[in-house]
Amino acid sequence: MDTASSKPGDLVGDLVLPVEAGQPSVGPEPTPTLPQTIPPSLLDELWSRAEAEPLGLARAEFAEALSAVSAKLNYNQPPGILADAAQKAAFYRGLHLAELALAQACALGREAAWERFLGLHRASLTQAAIAITGSASLGEELADSLYAELYGLRELDGLRRSPLSSYTGRGSLAGWLRTTLVQRFRDHHRRTRREVPLDGIDSTAAPAASPRRPPAETTALTAAIARTLQELGPEDRFLLVAYYLDRQTLLQISRTLHVHEATISRRLKRLVAGLRKQLLGNLCASGLSRAAAEEALDADPRDIEINLRALLQTSQVSAFQSQRAASDRL
Repeated sequence: MDTASSKPGDLVGDLVLPVEAGQPSVGPEPTPTLPQTIPPSLLDELWSRAEAEPLGLARAEFAEALSAVSAKLNYNQPPGILADAAQKAAFYRGLHLAELALAQACALGREAAWERFLGLHRASLTQAAIAITGSASLGEELADSLYAELYGLRELDGLRRSPLSSYTGRGSLAGWLRTTLVQRFRDHHRRTRREVPLDGIDSTAAPAASPRRPPAETTALTAAIARTLQELGPEDRFLLVAYYLDRQTLLQISRTLHVHEATISRRLKRLVAGLRKQLLGNLCASGLSRAAAEEALDADPRDIEINLRALLQTSQVSAFQSQRAASDRL
């Protein structure tokens, strides 16, 4: 998953490991092309019960979310059966309206909604993740990873995409979160175990050695990484040093910069994505074909001999010195 989790990661690994081709099965659903009309009096009732206004969710946005859910579930009627007005009203009133409004407001990035979400669900989300993984450290990592994903780091056509937009309100939000945690844990296990079934794993077998890359290709990748990092601005280098090298969490960095965790998470996501694109360009500029450059990005980070801290700190000093010299000339 190409996201900036709340826990520090591995810089080289994030730069050179390939982006997953598939998307998680629990994700945003497309907005129906023919939204359902809700009578104004009924919408007023649902709006009041959902307490959506303090979350920063507009009435029209809430109505759109309700219409999307009704179109997706057909008011709990069998396919092809049209619901009457009474059945539609009963369907809407049976939803977890407050939790649906909270999920939709969070998916749209409303800060008031995120504050409420954290207060209601973050602690229980971590406890559930620890129970699922059987490990405190792994559970915290799983919960933080999902938490960062829920912020809506993926963008499509300039719009944020959060898995929370797929929540329908038919069941509790807490139950939906636990189900999503299990899904992510299984996805992670499949990736790390190379799709081997659980009952087919031989715990006594030694892991196969990964194939080594040609020295020339590894050298080109190392040089491209160095060049790419040297071209970064000082603020971006600070984020990389703080998150990947100093192992600070998103919360710690956000307190230093006096911004929200979501801002840091989204910026790290865009930064890593931009670095990967720039790294690919530098590899092509070094003489590799596009296919060879893409293949080089699959390299095992352990094959790359580079002192990231020295490189980032040196380039950071150089950048500030250049900036100061430019100011002096003015």
